[in-house]
Amino acid sequence: MNTAGLLCYCRAGFEPELAAELTERAAAQGLGGYARTERDSGHVVFLGDDGQALDAALPFSTLIFARQKLRLIAELRGLDPKDRIAPMLQALCGRAGRPDESPAASDSGLPALPRAAFGTLVVEHPDSDAAKPLAGLARSFGNALRPALRRAGVLTAQDNARLPRLHVCFVDGDHAFLAVGDPRDSAPWPMGIPRLKLLADAPSRSALKLEEALLVLLTADERERLLRPGMRAADLGAAPGGWTWVLTRQKLQVTAIDNGPLREHVMDTGLVQHLRADGFAWHPAKPLDWMVCDMVEQPSRVAARMAEWFREGWCRHAIFNLKLPMKKRWQETRLCLERFEAQAGVPLTIRAKQLYHDREEITVFATPLRTAS
Repeated sequence: MNTAGLLCYCRAGFEPELAAELTERAAAQGLGGYARTERDSGHVVFLGDDGQALDAALPFSTLIFARQKLRLIAELRGLDPKDRIAPMLQALCGRAGRPDESPAASDSGLPALPRAAFGTLVVEHPDSDAAKPLAGLARSFGNALRPALRRAGVLTAQDNARLPRLHVCFVDGDHAFLAVGDPRDSAPWPMGIPRLKLLADAPSRSALKLEEALLVLLTADERERLLRPGMRAADLGAAPGGWTWVLTRQKLQVTAIDNGPLREHVMDTGLVQHLRADGFAWHPAKPLDWMVCDMVEQPSRVAARMAEWFREGWCRHAIFNLKLPMKKRWQETRLCLERFEAQAGVPLTIRAKQLYHDREEITVFATPLRTAS
């Protein structure tokens, strides 16, 4: 079976959007490929003739609907529950203990695996209702596979985050994928999901969306440079104050725009000015460092309004959500982002992702091209 390709995870129900995105982006790079998936499976397999070229042409940071991007090594079906390890060693090593002889690597376009090719083992399953019962298997199997890989010389004796990760993804008890995660070109979290805790004083669960956006869409250097105490921000559609609360935790001064009320303890920070106004009409008298927006409105209208903020110079950086329609969600995403970029009037670095804490929406970070790290 051809395993020259990628394994990507996504939010269950958004497999068609991820498949369409991968197909279109690969074609734009002159590469053929086809997606294989099932609705609500939480993953997409994207196959082509040149797995290495597909991997290079589709950087993880540019993929909107992918929570994780991995390069396929092998797909194993009909695994015997009594011995799942031997077929995996066979696929990785050619025969146990000889990782320098790897027919699976050749089939997938990967180079022959050297000894200790992987620094970490991740055994996981897609984030779907059908796959959740596999969580126990993933935990126990990882404990059994890890020492076997180390004996075979495939995995380092101690975890090494600088080396590629070996991912084992179970989609059923007898069906698994083996794949490689490049630390520079993939999500660092199992299943591609950052585990964030909702603090007791968060005004709403929407606070987790902005916290995840700051973690995923900005680099560590950008978080340090672009989120400094005393910076000024506007939160459009702020009530009940989840996103405003996140910004105040960064010690930003926030103008919260909403006709609805904010939670009292958010106002008690002394960093918030609440204006009862329409987020689609209000703008600041002087340029702000940040604008954030989580208003429920048609994505095309939000994209146009966000572009106006940059065109008029009302903010330097922005994070906003685009609520997606029920159908043609990839097409609407692409059109809205293209419209936003064209109408902004200044060169921008734009990063967009459907985050774990998003639902029927994507989150966008935009900053002037010169400020991105």
